[in-house]
Amino acid sequence: MAQLFTPAATTLFRVMIVLTGLGVVAAGAAAYVWARSGSTWNVGKPASQPVPFRHDLHSGSLGIDCRYCHPTVERAADAGMPSAQTCMSCHSQVWIGASVLEPIRSSFLLGQPIEWTSVHRLPDYAYFNHAVHVTKGVACETCHGRVDQMPKTVKTQTMSMGWCLDCHRDPTPHLRPREAVFSMGYEPHGKDLPDDVRVFYQEASRRLVSCSTCHR
Repeated sequence: MAQLFTPAATTLFRVMIVLTGLGVVAAGAAAYVWARSGSTWNVGKPASQPVPFRHDLHSGSLGIDCRYCHPTVERAADAGMPSAQTCMSCHSQVWIGASVLEPIRSSFLLGQPIEWTSVHRLPDYAYFNHAVHVTKGVACETCHGRVDQMPKTVKTQTMSMGWCLDCHRDPTPHLRPREAVFSMGYEPHGKDLPDDVRVFYQEASRRLVSCSTCHR
């Protein structure tokens, strides 16, 4: 029987098969890396806000406690966002006529909430409770970074499921004494914890990585 393809055509066909396979593997690897890159999770990207609020000024230079603007962080799932009344408690006397604060003044006079853009909002299918984490010794800085140094608030962590699970498998390195939860730049993390706290989280690790813990 006569040969249907020349040796060169056969070789080219084999090369194409190999290249196609390599292309599929490379595409899969690229998709894997892209899905886990910081840019995909908006790490380092500021969100547009109704007023240019600066954490580095309020939390850093002025030393305002996190709980002043996020009042429910210790007792509710949601940390709470600053209301116009909260802002005006200072800005009724400071920067009174600044045009940049007009949305705050309008919100206060009309009795309407300020429409802040969440930087760290999780999907609706993921349950997160601020109060549980804060009261157990997880600091603001652990998840939100050094906000006291941020002119514009940005994400410093992906907040992905993998990132959360890494902490849930062994949270003790990230825990602090209760009085240091709202401190920025605290060191060392976890070394001041009592032994019974460490044992508790070692025993609770299976429950902390259960699907129902975060997906209810």
